[in-house]
Amino acid sequence: MEVTKRTLLQGLLMAPALAAPALLLSQSEKVFAQTPKAKTYNDTPGFHHYRVGDFKVTALLDGYFEMPTNFIKGYDEKAAKASTIQSYRRFTTGSIPVPVNAYVINTGTEMILLGAGTPTFMGATLGKLPANMAAAGINPDDITKVLLTHTHPDHVAALAKKDGSKAFRNATLMCSETEWNFIHNDEVRKASPEDFKGMIDYARSALAPYKDDRQTFSGKKELFPGITSSPLPGHTPGHTGYELHSKGEKLFFWGDVVHFSTLQFANPDWKVIFDADAELALKTRRAIFERASTERMAIAGAHVDFPGIGYVEKSGDAYRYVSAPWMPT
Repeated sequence: MEVTKRTLLQGLLMAPALAAPALLLSQSEKVFAQTPKAKTYNDTPGFHHYRVGDFKVTALLDGYFEMPTNFIKGYDEKAAKASTIQSYRRFTTGSIPVPVNAYVINTGTEMILLGAGTPTFMGATLGKLPANMAAAGINPDDITKVLLTHTHPDHVAALAKKDGSKAFRNATLMCSETEWNFIHNDEVRKASPEDFKGMIDYARSALAPYKDDRQTFSGKKELFPGITSSPLPGHTPGHTGYELHSKGEKLFFWGDVVHFSTLQFANPDWKVIFDADAELALKTRRAIFERASTERMAIAGAHVDFPGIGYVEKSGDAYRYVSAPWMPT
């Protein structure tokens, strides 16, 4: 379906939860005041290598949020505790650590950054993408393309330098046309709650250095040999995944299909306040869970436990997550 200004605006007005992501931006201190603050960054490794056929993938940890459990629609503490124990994780009340992952895909001819990290003002445990890129031996000047799943602030922060110039000066920015139009639609901004206006403005400023060096696309399309876009609507209007395939191997980058690894595989119907259209996001999540489990396809998630690469197994009416095994790269 063609997305016009009218349909974008209608979608915004029909989705009051769209304002929720802005809380992380304009009122982050207020929102997280109820949860314990991590004072320092922990010692989790900042990068991890993985191979998909001829492609080398480097997972990069930008950091993590302490995410309040009241951000989860349908949250039940008893069920949450059972899910946590079943997945061999430590159960906590009130908040859950949620990672922010980005990835670099080396195709042999392109160095593609997928996701661009979180602003440091959102917390002391965030904004580590540039440092972890350096630790992995990746020079920002070597990045040729930046692929975005969507334009929330925890995925665009490292795009621009403080002076407003491109942080990845040799890169072309790529995202879905729907997402680009949504974030740059003045009618949508005008109709948005005040908090959401701040989120839109932040995304626009991060994307601005690439306005003359960008490519947009629609629907399912092969963007590079072995890399195909895949619409995953619900989290945002233009939320997009990317499928890698090389030598019979696959890896599907699903962006923000899941926010809470510990909970949403076992309880896939639990929604989060960040989803613009929670029902559509749920439909998308269940569809990709089913596909990944049926095809035994590896997935990579922006908020799946670092390095965020693993498999989805069917478990009754729900699912479970299995981290991908180590392999030489």
